[in-house]
Amino acid sequence: MAKHIFVTGGVVSSLGKGITTGAVGLLLKRMGLTVRLQKLDPYLNVDPGTMNPYEHGEVYVTEDGAETDLDLGHYERFTGDYVSRDSNYTMGQIYSSVIGKERRGDYLGKTVQVVPHTTDEIKSCIHKIAQPGVDVVITEIGGTVGDIEGAPMLEAVRQFRHEVGSRNCMFIHLTLVPYIKAAGEVKTKPTQQSVGELRRIGIQPDILVVRTEVHLNDDTKKKMALYCNVDYENVIVEKDVDHSIYEVPLALVEQGMDQLINDRLSLARGKPKMTDWIDVIESIKNPEHHVKIAVVGKYIKIQDAYKSIYESLIHAGIHHKAKIEIIRIEAESLEKRGALSQLEDVHGILVPGGFGTRGTEGKIAAIQNAREKKIPYYGLCLGMQLAVIEFGRNVCGLNDATSTEFNTGCINPVIHIMPDQANVAAKGGTMRLGAYPCALKEGTKAQAAYGQKQVNERHRHRYEFNNQYREQFEQNGMTFSGLSPDGRLVEIVELASHPWFVAVQFHPEFKSTPTNPHPLFREFIGAALAYAKTGK
Repeated sequence: MAKHIFVTGGVVSSLGKGITTGAVGLLLKRMGLTVRLQKLDPYLNVDPGTMNPYEHGEVYVTEDGAETDLDLGHYERFTGDYVSRDSNYTMGQIYSSVIGKERRGDYLGKTVQVVPHTTDEIKSCIHKIAQPGVDVVITEIGGTVGDIEGAPMLEAVRQFRHEVGSRNCMFIHLTLVPYIKAAGEVKTKPTQQSVGELRRIGIQPDILVVRTEVHLNDDTKKKMALYCNVDYENVIVEKDVDHSIYEVPLALVEQGMDQLINDRLSLARGKPKMTDWIDVIESIKNPEHHVKIAVVGKYIKIQDAYKSIYESLIHAGIHHKAKIEIIRIEAESLEKRGALSQLEDVHGILVPGGFGTRGTEGKIAAIQNAREKKIPYYGLCLGMQLAVIEFGRNVCGLNDATSTEFNTGCINPVIHIMPDQANVAAKGGTMRLGAYPCALKEGTKAQAAYGQKQVNERHRHRYEFNNQYREQFEQNGMTFSGLSPDGRLVEIVELASHPWFVAVQFHPEFKSTPTNPHPLFREFIGAALAYAKTGK
């Protein structure tokens, strides 16, 4: 039977439970264990797919086409293992399932209640991921202890521990020790209250992970151990890292967290093998090169809106031993006169995905600047569609080229709605989602980067290149270097006349890790480094 670890959070949200969960998953995997990771989110949306980035940040798409929480990206980047739709459940999904069963009569006329029916549904979701051959399941509980909406999930995992036995289950609680600068003191009271709230629910944490800005002395750790009823050795300090979130696993190993879990769950495994991970940190701390990459987007001010893209750029920088300086540029700002001066000193330009018309003309201006000045360009999803529109307008002579997403009655819709999306009314989970194959054209930059004839990449879109314009674009110099195996869908475009101008319909940022950067991100940064040295 699989062992289970539950990760809860207290005091405030956004402490980094996802990073800690991913880091623990990495340690256990490097100990030779088969690990699966999962997040239970307390909000009532069925998934984050319809949520505004200002509300939720990035929507992370899994290989099997689920729109999920961005923390699942941390899970994949740390462990290198793919997650699935069973790796993310929301209270919206849970309640939908319970109500569906009630409507079908599955409960045989009983009064449907939070306990046991909702909690049983939550427990069944945890069991789904504990497939044969899985050694450890790590489940992160979203939100903060004390939130009303998260109460059923905490009650469910309390019951879960009782049912599987205390030797097969443990709790890690992540909390905050704030530093009061004016007083020059750290305060443990919020942590004590958070653990007290958890204990009132019936959950006693086995390990306390403490986020802090400053060093915590032994007296502070002893105080928390005493008042939170946790052994001193089981108080793990997660001080803000100096360079990268990828330092977290090494900090946990240094404090013996791997062995605490090993002993608590009787895993009988040795120390995790971390040699290549140490090399990753060394590359981050001591880069040999420096490159500036402009990311031109409409959600630049939101830290997590393009999380996987920023991380993928860092991964490529690790490969090249380069520090990536990301220049975040609001797309709308480039629509003002003279605003392209923001791009003067950059060595590469990336336009990410997105929806809607806001900022599109600014992105198109950035793409034109990259194409004409031979600056390495990398377009993702909408970034590919806008590259097509820019090329249509300024190279093919289609002055009014656009997308039917922006103008349904346009004369030259070089980008249009996919036929199987035309009559879709529901917004949630209805796009072209998940991994699809892409055949690569020999002799192209894309094929050279991958070193393969066919790849699988993850998608999240409704619009595509309009094949009525394919011949016209090819005659003017655009290469369609990646197509669906049946040749119907354009997946990758590039310009042979440009040092590195590649744009893709999919989202390669979802398949990059620190030890295995995505080939296209790797080659984009390589081209940017070359441009930084030569200016061409």
